Amino acid sequence: MNICVVGTGYVGLVTGACFAEFGVNVTCVDKDTAKIRQLREGKVPIYEPGLGDLVAKGIRAGRLRFIDDLAEGVRSSLVLFIAVGTPPLGDGSTDLRYVDEVAEAIARHLDGYKLVVTKSTVPVGTGRRIREIIARTRRENVEFDVAANPEFLREGAAIEDFLRPNRVVIGAESPQAVAILKDLYRPLYLLETPFVLTDVPTAELIKYAANAFLATKISFINELARLAEALGVDVHQVAVAMGLDNRIGKKFLHPGPGFGGSCFPKDLSALAQLGREHDVALGVVEAALAANGRQRAWAVEKIEAAAGGVAGKAVGVLGLAFKPNTDDIREAPAMAIVGELRARGARVRAYDPEAMPRAREFFADLDCRADAYAVAEGADALVVVTEWNEFRNLDLERLRGLMAHPVLVDLRNVYDPAKARALGFAYHGVGRP
Repeated sequence: MNICVVGTGYVGLVTGACFAEFGVNVTCVDKDTAKIRQLREGKVPIYEPGLGDLVAKGIRAGRLRFIDDLAEGVRSSLVLFIAVGTPPLGDGSTDLRYVDEVAEAIARHLDGYKLVVTKSTVPVGTGRRIREIIARTRRENVEFDVAANPEFLREGAAIEDFLRPNRVVIGAESPQAVAILKDLYRPLYLLETPFVLTDVPTAELIKYAANAFLATKISFINELARLAEALGVDVHQVAVAMGLDNRIGKKFLHPGPGFGGSCFPKDLSALAQLGREHDVALGVVEAALAANGRQRAWAVEKIEAAAGGVAGKAVGVLGLAFKPNTDDIREAPAMAIVGELRARGARVRAYDPEAMPRAREFFADLDCRADAYAVAEGADALVVVTEWNEFRNLDLERLRGLMAHPVLVDLRNVYDPAKARALGFAYHGVGRP
């Protein structure tokens, strides 16, 4: 089967590379000609473990190609995946201009039956919107179908999530569209992957519902962590006991400085706005967003209190990406924390294994260091914000010797408080007595 993936951002690139791994002939299209040239050379512009190797493998096998001509992609493919950006508007709703542009372009080049599938996260009703755009723009009265196939990719584990997903959601109205998509995902039947077959609007809502629920779990445990601190209770023991209840589950119950990334903040805002548009109050969603904002502010206050004020002091920040194994700093708690610390007069120095080049796009003068120990040198406080593996087993004695004042603010609870304090640190975790 020949497919076309429109958009070579995070979702589009992972989707194209993984379908090529399934043995499908994939054409990835992007109007960014510089990015296309880079990808043709096997150079991946984002950091995602395993993605570079997978792209190179697909190119070598002749199953993965990159072009900037959408017309050619449409003509050569049966299935057209839309995987372009859907950024938020000022009111929290979703900006669909790029989706609309792609739908219009596809319509102009339809030369036979095509299945148009949304991979981008889009609000309910987008499938109908795409259908209407194509129907009124197409030059020939050719048949087409529109389907929804939302992605559930975790940054840092996207390849595994695509090749071994815990479910595949297919939203389509026609038997032909369902059959084509099931055939496309046929390799997953050997893994007994559950398939959820539904209509397009339901598939669109499933994506938002899943992200909103996971984000709500994070906000809940973060609020509980603040209460635990006030009560002198260990929130980790509370979370472990909660997670042993199968109705709750143990994942996403790790307290920290709040959630970030390209999905949770944007998708919760879009879902809340969708509720307002339909006069349905989504109080839990609104509360999860508000709690996340409070958590970031609380983290800054915690750092300032631990350091005895930050004005004029050297504060080291370990981790800038919103999570480990990615260079994505979109809505990253670390970036908000760095910005506020700088605004309060702190001299911030930072290290992240992958995200420092992107961080400098926002803070051009950010003092980025070579490693964690260079960050600690002469620091009045050291803050762990992103739990990269290399931060989990640092030489605490060495850190202690390098710092001007041994203040450790562990916003991810990476370290044992008793061990850190025994080595002379003033240790401050999250939700720990």
